Amino acid sequence: MSAETSLDAAFAGNRLLATLSEEERALLGTDIEVVRLGVGDTVLETGSVTKQSLFPFDGLMVSLRRELSGGRSVEVAAIGREGAVGGIISCGAAPAFTQAVVQLPGSAALIPMPALEKAKLESGHIRNLFCRYSDALLAQVMQSVACNAFHPIEARAARWLLHAQDRAASDRLELTQESLAGLLGVQRTTVNAVARVLQEQGLIAYRRGAIQVIDRPGLLRVSCDCYQAIENHFHAVLGPDGRGTAS
Repeated sequence: MSAETSLDAAFAGNRLLATLSEEERALLGTDIEVVRLGVGDTVLETGSVTKQSLFPFDGLMVSLRRELSGGRSVEVAAIGREGAVGGIISCGAAPAFTQAVVQLPGSAALIPMPALEKAKLESGHIRNLFCRYSDALLAQVMQSVACNAFHPIEARAARWLLHAQDRAASDRLELTQESLAGLLGVQRTTVNAVARVLQEQGLIAYRRGAIQVIDRPGLLRVSCDCYQAIENHFHAVLGPDGRGTAS
């Protein structure tokens, strides 16, 4: 795949970039790079200064994790082709509050922060787009807090798998049970038990470090209403054109 073709794939595959016109795309400059990232690659370290924004596509999903004392960490948000990582909410250089680690492999477009900030100043749509996305991302974080506090682990696991399937655009998720346990902030034995129940119900299949979604409607029934709440808010705030559907 040529550089031009892969760049076209990035603008078509990322839901934020896909809303840009040719003129708005040109405002982002020519220093956009398309990269392929693997599971475990670190995109941002806590406290590091953001130098470029990353726009996932092609199945890439990045986990935003907050590290706690004692060496533990928990996922606070997950970002895939619907969004971007780094420098979207803040204006200009700012330290990262979370660690960003690749959870599902795929590709991303890297846009230098100076080019992104310049484009925000010159385009009302780009400026408004990222403001709206920051609202959608904050909503995901707030819904996750409520979900983690009150909903059972089976519902939380089902919700996470649904979001992951959306972003990967595939039924097969390259994810170990150990990784899922870390993301949900529980012991591996707990996730093993949950995965076994979901598998016995015919909702998923687990084999060789990957989880296969077999019955998505079934997962939706097991999941709490947090999944749909997040999806509904994203659609209301951004929608297909980045302008939202809320009146």
